[in-house]
Amino acid sequence: MINKELLLNDKLIQEAIDLSGIKTKDEVLVVALQEFVAKRKRLNLLDIAGKIEFQEGYDYKKCREGI
Repeated sequence: MINKELLLNDKLIQEAIDLSGIKTKDEVLVVALQEFVAKRKRLNLLDIAGKIEFQEGYDYKKCREGI
């Protein structure tokens, strides 16, 4: 675990608390980092969009059944 003092923008933290309903700075930071990582992962997936060639006869719609 990184143990350094952080300088945070108090107005931004308060805005995040107000918008999210989260009660603590620690929780807000955890959620913000989780959302940041998830967004970056989605963007990385978009980089490969249209570049994957599926095997002939592959039914991607069938794979989505039950979702």
